[in-house]
Amino acid sequence: MKEIKLSIISPIYKGEKMIFELVSRIENSITSITSSYEIILVEDCGGDNSWAAIEEISQNNPKVKGIKLSRNFGQHYAITCGLDHAKGEWVVVMDCDLQDRPEEIPKLYQKALEGFDIVFARRVNRQDGFFKKLSSQLFYKVFSYLSGMEQDGTIGNFGIYSKKVIDAINTMREPMRAFLPMAKWVGFNKIAVDVEHSERLEGKTTYNWNKLINLALDIALAYSDKPLKLTVKLGFLLSFFSIVFAVISVIRFYIGDITMSGYTSLIVSIWFLSGLLVFILGIIGLYISKIFDSVKARPLYIIEKQTI
Repeated sequence: MKEIKLSIISPIYKGEKMIFELVSRIENSITSITSSYEIILVEDCGGDNSWAAIEEISQNNPKVKGIKLSRNFGQHYAITCGLDHAKGEWVVVMDCDLQDRPEEIPKLYQKALEGFDIVFARRVNRQDGFFKKLSSQLFYKVFSYLSGMEQDGTIGNFGIYSKKVIDAINTMREPMRAFLPMAKWVGFNKIAVDVEHSERLEGKTTYNWNKLINLALDIALAYSDKPLKLTVKLGFLLSFFSIVFAVISVIRFYIGDITMSGYTSLIVSIWFLSGLLVFILGIIGLYISKIFDSVKARPLYIIEKQTI
């Protein structure tokens, strides 16, 4: 069987109006690299006619392979599905909205040939709205702090990865999926190159504040125990201040500044410490829930149909 030189993976969500142009621009861009390639489109049940478009393209182009998931699992699970089915010596991961420009793939590939296993695409001038830029900056700041891993907001999933990198990532089957942190965690020789970033071709981003916050929290819990360490530090800090407050109260009592115990301070202390205990139990509960998800060992995704 002839080996495939290049695999291009794109998770599709509400992308019916972009799929035909996406495939066309990918094929026009990689002709300078190789004629041995595959384009894997993973439809993540966006509720539109994306799958019909993928089937139509696949029928006319055997190099386009479509996979339809049984429900909406999420972007990173769709990427995982694509990685599991990729056969290329090199693998490109990119979004379907064409903000990741297919014309940049040859630049990434040429840089990889210099001896790099991972070449990230660094978006110098992001063509996003104010909300998207602000939420992205906040997300990466929170994620960097909670995970203890330095994150660059200009770098996303778009990049080219060698087969051994993808094989290493595919061995990681934990239920919390985040492609970029996983790609960084496996190591290997990596670099980032500047690329142009385009405006979104159709529609609006589906990542809102709620999704970004949940993603940051999930990744932090999956890749770091820092939230637990912060609760321990907070406990020590409160204990220290409580001792200081107790000593001051005793001194004030003996010098006559306090004649009667305060009802307000008592109620405030009870409510504050109760809230703190619930907060700490909540963090512990989140870690336990992640353990629970892991021990269930459910599949990361379920395929409904495919054109491969």
